[in-house]
Amino acid sequence: MTPPKTVCVAGASGLVGSHIIQAALGRGYRVHGTLRDSTAADKVPYLAGLDGAADGLALFDAEMARERSFDAAVDGADGVFIASLIPTYFGPDGKPAKDMDDEQGYRDIIMPTVNGCLNIMGSAARHGIRTVVICSSTSSTNPLPAVAVKNEVEHWSDEDQQCRAKKYTSAAKTVMEKAAMAFAKDNGIRLSILLPTGLYGPVILPEQMTTNPHVWLRRLINGEKGLHDQIPNNSSSMIHLHDLAELFLAAYENPAAAGRYFGVYDSWHWQDLYGELHKILPDMVMPAPLTEPPVAATGFDFTRRDSLGVAIRDIPTLLRETIDWIKTDPFG
Repeated sequence: MTPPKTVCVAGASGLVGSHIIQAALGRGYRVHGTLRDSTAADKVPYLAGLDGAADGLALFDAEMARERSFDAAVDGADGVFIASLIPTYFGPDGKPAKDMDDEQGYRDIIMPTVNGCLNIMGSAARHGIRTVVICSSTSSTNPLPAVAVKNEVEHWSDEDQQCRAKKYTSAAKTVMEKAAMAFAKDNGIRLSILLPTGLYGPVILPEQMTTNPHVWLRRLINGEKGLHDQIPNNSSSMIHLHDLAELFLAAYENPAAAGRYFGVYDSWHWQDLYGELHKILPDMVMPAPLTEPPVAATGFDFTRRDSLGVAIRDIPTLLRETIDWIKTDPFG
């Protein structure tokens, strides 16, 4: 009998990383998961409680700012998932990214993400690993001028323009992706990059309930004001976390998969989203209505995403499943 393959998931306690672990264990993989503290009492019990974790999950201390920190975790792995590049909105001194100049924005926001990613990829390359999958963001796919329908191959954000707009957090993803692609090319690594945005569905760790969208959905369920005072005239892209994890594994398992893939189901205008939410929660506090014609929702070409062969829940389904799950008060 062929022994199960081992994969390394950098960022085991994160929203995306924990779901990749859950999905990989469900398929019989052995998983090496990394955390800053592999004994953290507020994280480890929830990861250890996943189906298959008793025999299939090993946790390692690793810090992406330290070179070679991931060497032990990637040792013996067949592939690496990098889900530890969490958006950073403040510098070490607490200064908001939007208030920085370019020098500080690059030093405190952009380069920690870039160097952290390359440190992990460096560990993978030193251990002969030739398959890496990275979690990035659709924020790297917003060209100027905007296009009606964007794709992952042709359309990139301009990192210089992002910096001029003080969007250093978004620029970090753009710069990181380009650096990772160059490293992969130089080191013979098959690299896939998943580009998600709004993440819905059940979460694994209690701390994940304190971020959007779960925090404002819970407020709506409790009869409180949600995210907006007035319906904004823009759109939101989203995907169910279980489906996103399946996309990650599909990109890893398909030897022909490489490059960027949208990790969203679709984008809806907020007016339509609130209309759907009102069907699910008829007594919810609605924001003030839109007072101008709605702009078109973000358009995507999903040809590459669909080539991975993953069935993805539609928006009404993922909203209802998320709300129904929150109503169960899963963490007590």
